[in-house]
Amino acid sequence: MAGNSFGQLFRITTFGESHGGGVGVVIDGCPPGLALSETDIQRELDRRKPGQSKITTPRKEEDIIAIYSGVFEGKTTGTPIMMMARNQDVRPEDYLALKDLYRPSHADFTYEAKYGLRNWAGSGRASARETLARVAAGAVAMKYLEERVGIEILSYVEQVGDIKAEVDAEQTTKAEVESNIVRCPDQDAAKKMIALIEEVRREKDSVGGVIRGIIRNVPAGLGEPVFDKLAADLGKAMLSINAVKGFEFGSGFGGVGMRGSAHNDQFYTDGEGNVRTLTNNSGGTQGGISNGMPIHFRIAIKPVATIGKKQRTVNREQQEIELEAAGRHDPCV
Repeated sequence: MAGNSFGQLFRITTFGESHGGGVGVVIDGCPPGLALSETDIQRELDRRKPGQSKITTPRKEEDIIAIYSGVFEGKTTGTPIMMMARNQDVRPEDYLALKDLYRPSHADFTYEAKYGLRNWAGSGRASARETLARVAAGAVAMKYLEERVGIEILSYVEQVGDIKAEVDAEQTTKAEVESNIVRCPDQDAAKKMIALIEEVRREKDSVGGVIRGIIRNVPAGLGEPVFDKLAADLGKAMLSINAVKGFEFGSGFGGVGMRGSAHNDQFYTDGEGNVRTLTNNSGGTQGGISNGMPIHFRIAIKPVATIGKKQRTVNREQQEIELEAAGRHDPCV
């Protein structure tokens, strides 16, 4: 299976399956001299681990990360960093009933069509658990960018189902994001989102959502034109996450309804020798290169495919059957 690596200067390769021995990542290209410990990684993994609230999967995983290479005496050496978290609460038997059939809108059919077989125990690499490796690698990248460059990265839930938050993306803080279990800075919307997720869980269904990402203090001049545009690289990173079905940069599709005179980000100087723009419809880039303004993007996440409601499907013998999936699954990711 190809396609397990991403990046150029800072390149990651993720590995492991949902109900295998563990999930991990190899990072190639992290500069030497960065102070790094398991605690730095664990802090971010604890935010994503399953079973931590009433709106996630009931699967319990501690996701204890271990660094096996690339760090010596508390600092990165510049050599590949390999780290992994062992799986503990595995129950492959929960998926025996799914072994010979294809879940609607899941990767069961396409994986088997391509490879001739598939890991039916928890979906293998098609599981949302693969994101553990991305979070671990992201924790290293984020630490470097924050400490060495001063870049701040945050994201929050902007929408769940038809419930939309009203948030000032330019001013919101990480503390506001972390103030509730759904990680939405709009407290009123967060309560409604949580109630909706609980409702769809009771109905053995699932629901999708929208996440907004913000990158602040980005210097002008990052990225390449044409095929390696900054937005294009971000788009590939986001769209390669399991369950992500849409990526929007800056004004995105909303810009279609605007006139150029309204959409253009007019320039000014801030009095400190910096060129800024009055608006940020470009989302922080122009011509594929950062312009010094905050980078804004949104991703759309589909409703989780594995649900307990009865659905039509087929099995390997191409017999039409009905499916009511059992097991432990997220009502919303």
